[in-house]
Amino acid sequence: MLNFKLRLVAKIATFVASTITSMQIKERGIILIPIDFSKQSLFAIKQSYNLAKYTHSKIILLNAFDKKGDESFEALTKLAKQTEKESGVPTDYMSRKGDIYALVDKVAEEMHATLIIAGLESHMKFSQIVGRSASKLVRKAPCPVITIRGNDHRDGCENILLPLDLSPETREKTDVAIQFAQYFGASIRIIGVFDADDAVYENKLLAYAYQVKQYVKSRGISCTNKSVPTKDIATTVVEYANKIEADLIMIMSEKSLGVKGFFKGTDSQKIVDISNIPVMTIQPMERGNMMDFGTGF
Repeated sequence: MLNFKLRLVAKIATFVASTITSMQIKERGIILIPIDFSKQSLFAIKQSYNLAKYTHSKIILLNAFDKKGDESFEALTKLAKQTEKESGVPTDYMSRKGDIYALVDKVAEEMHATLIIAGLESHMKFSQIVGRSASKLVRKAPCPVITIRGNDHRDGCENILLPLDLSPETREKTDVAIQFAQYFGASIRIIGVFDADDAVYENKLLAYAYQVKQYVKSRGISCTNKSVPTKDIATTVVEYANKIEADLIMIMSEKSLGVKGFFKGTDSQKIVDISNIPVMTIQPMERGNMMDFGTGF
């Protein structure tokens, strides 16, 4: 079970499968899972099964060790064999020296990973787990990252929360959200956040949020939008996500946010840090190389 359960995972898998060709992944796709043998990291493995099947991907378990002789090869071998048996897909593992999360983006790039799934302990903040590596996992991973926290499983996906700012890359996120909603039969709930002291930005955002809403609805998807003045973007987004019982929060990574956007990298990181709801962090798209979605507006 995933935080949005196997049915939702299967539909995410269908979405990922439909984009593998345009993402130019060589041979099999790769789902990379950082493993430190914590409960949540082991939980993340099981959530990769359907994704791996639907995308014809290989599962790679990434473990790290601090010093020689601490590689846990026996435990890793056993876990990889168990994973392959349960999932029915090829599974391998690798062990490298260093901080587990600090290694993720580098290994993902080397392997041309399709997706990273990271389990986060529900009682710990992301920054406490990975320290300075948190920004790397959120900002520098060369592929989408799904972070999973807690044990509150939801049946299916009814609401996708789409936080908006005025950065050009927000349009890319909108098209990804639309494809997710089409697969899930879900609604998209837009939240525009702005500084109450910036009237010019507020007016532009209100107009833009309405434009996005109309665009989403034109694609046959139920959509609502709400604008909220705030000084604490991350808290406002997560509180609203819980209020509407969102099943997934979709954000862009820091490196994709332009100077006209209200979001900052620390806001994206904090959303991952505090959210009890699954968060998908989308990397900026390189046209012709990553998922090629037209903006439509």
